[in-house]
This record gives sequence, C-alpha cells and structure tokens, in this order.
Amino acid sequence: MTAHILATARRSALPIGVLALLALAVGLFAEAYQVRLAYAFLMNLVLALGVQIFMGNSGVISFGHISFMGVAGYVTAILTIPAALKMSLIPDAPFGLAQATVPVVVAAGIAFAIVLVLGWLTGYLIIRVSGSTAEILTLALLVIAYVIFTAWIDLTRGQRSLYGIPVVSSLATGTVIAALVIFVAKLFRDSPAGLQLRASSEDMLAARAMGVPIARLRHLAWTLSAVVVALGGVMHATYLGVIGPNSFYFNQTFLTMAMVILGGARSVSGVIVGTLAISLGNEIARTIENGPEILGLQLPEMFGLTGFFLGAVIVGTMILRRDGILGDLEFEDLIAARRRRRAKAPKPLVPLREGQS
Repeated sequence: MTAHILATARRSALPIGVLALLALAVGLFAEAYQVRLAYAFLMNLVLALGVQIFMGNSGVISFGHISFMGVAGYVTAILTIPAALKMSLIPDAPFGLAQATVPVVVAAGIAFAIVLVLGWLTGYLIIRVSGSTAEILTLALLVIAYVIFTAWIDLTRGQRSLYGIPVVSSLATGTVIAALVIFVAKLFRDSPAGLQLRASSEDMLAARAMGVPIARLRHLAWTLSAVVVALGGVMHATYLGVIGPNSFYFNQTFLTMAMVILGGARSVSGVIVGTLAISLGNEIARTIENGPEILGLQLPEMFGLTGFFLGAVIVGTMILRRDGILGDLEFEDLIAARRRRRAKAPKPLVPLREGQS
C-alpha cells in the first residue's frame, strides 16, 4: 500500500508541480479578474475529477454529481452565515439553524459527512442498474436536488440567493485542494479497485466471471466521487460568499461533463487537459457573446454562444474522438512513449576520419 501511494505521488508530481507554478504566476502577476478565472478553473477541475472518479472508471455516465456540490454549498452557507443576518434571510429555518453559526472548517466537515451519507445511500440505487437506466437515475437525482433547493424556502431561501458566507478561500487554498484531488483521483485510478472497475466497464460478463465485485466497486467509486464533488461546493460557497440554486443545475452539469468528455474520461490527465481547454474556450465564447470590438470591428451580441460552444464540444468529441483527447493515457505515459521513440531512433552515422579504421 505504501509503495502504491509513493508511486502515485511520483506520477502526480508533474501535473501538481505545473499547477502550482501556474497558480504562483497568476497570484503574483495577474489582475483580480484573472485570479477569479484561475480559481474558477481550479474549482471546475475539482468537480470534473470528482465526476471522473466514478464515470471514468465505471463507464456509467452521471448527470447527478452536481447535486452533491449543491448540498455541500448550502450546508456550508447555512452553518456559517452570521446568526444576525440569518434572522433576516431565513428566520424560519428548522432545527434552530437560524441562530446557529459554526466556523467554516466545522461547517465543511459537516457538509462532507452529510454528502458521504447521501452518496452512500444513493449509491445503492445506482449500482443496481447500468446503461441508460443509470443515466436517467442520475439525472433524476439532479432534478430532485434542484427542486429541494428551490422549494424548501424556509431553509434555502428558494430561488433567492443566500449571501453573507465568510469568504475564506483563496487561490492558494484552491490550488492545494486541486492538487490533493489530482492525487486522490490518480490513487484510485491506479489502485486494484480502479483497475478492476475499468475492466468491468469494458466487459462486465468477463469481469463477473473473474470474481470482480462490480456492485461494491461502483458503490465505492460513487461515494468517493460524491465527497470530492462536495469539495467543489465548499470552494464555490467560501470564495464567492453567495450561492443560489441555479449554480447547481444544468449549466454547471453540462460544463463539467464537457470538461470530462473532451479530455478523456478514463484519464486523470485527460480531465486536466479538458478542463483547461473548456475554461479557455468558455471564456473566449463569453467574451464574443457580449459583442466586443475586435480590430475596430464591432461584433454583434450573440446570446447563447457559450451554451452552443459546450454543446458543440460534447457532440463533436463523441463523433470525432469518443475517447477524448488523451483517451486512457496519462502524462507519464506520453513522456515514456516519447523516451522510447528517442531510444529506438537510429543514430546518425559519423564518417571515419583519415587514419581511423
């Protein structure tokens, strides 16, 4: 076990190191707007890797993980907003929550515990089905969570936002969390559980014949991924200081799915690449959507361009490269392959000098 952890740490060193250097550069030289974009990238990376832990290893598409982000975000918000402010926002909150306030760390721990229980319980439903049935179940989970967020007005304030959440997250904390999640995702992917789960996604009958406990492994992956996605919910709430139900619905779901699908769901490195590509592309699309002036030419406003971009990425990837940019390859696989090609490359012939034999 220790050897596996150390090996995973070595394999995670490259992406984590690059991530840390980029975050340092942004923190030192970038403007406030660019820092917010970098933090959004880190948060989306955590969400995408959380989805990858289940979807990339089990082969089951999930539309429901953002509901866990919402649960963690709301729990953190409700427990950390000052009591005086909560008395005006949600004075009728049940269980005496309008008067209760705890530190952010405690609230985050409670949020993770609640998501752990919810992930464990909902996992019992997900592991019993597969294919389109499982996908519909995960979609139903997302819709149910959204209905609760909007309908339980006494606790969540319904469609209106909850504000006054302590802003304690920064680019540094986001980088640390993202690095930790990269390590956890790689650790699970390369573990016996991850290897067996991916094998079952390729041939379920053969995996069962070999004694692979598919249901138990799916349950483990689902629960772990739910807790990782909950990290993204806490990051969201404690950086913006305000949350609303629309932040945890279809827009965030399809944004996260596009990141996972584009880079390659079966690869942690692929998800990193996909998240970076979608983050940059999404920001470019959002800028063009607002009708900017480029080289003296005033472009018209193109409402919905961002959504079109995400849809085009998902459809185009599924048609042209179903396994994503990297497929099931990791950065270390690409580096090793390059070294092998260099080693096999024929060395140039050096002509003998006069007198040499």
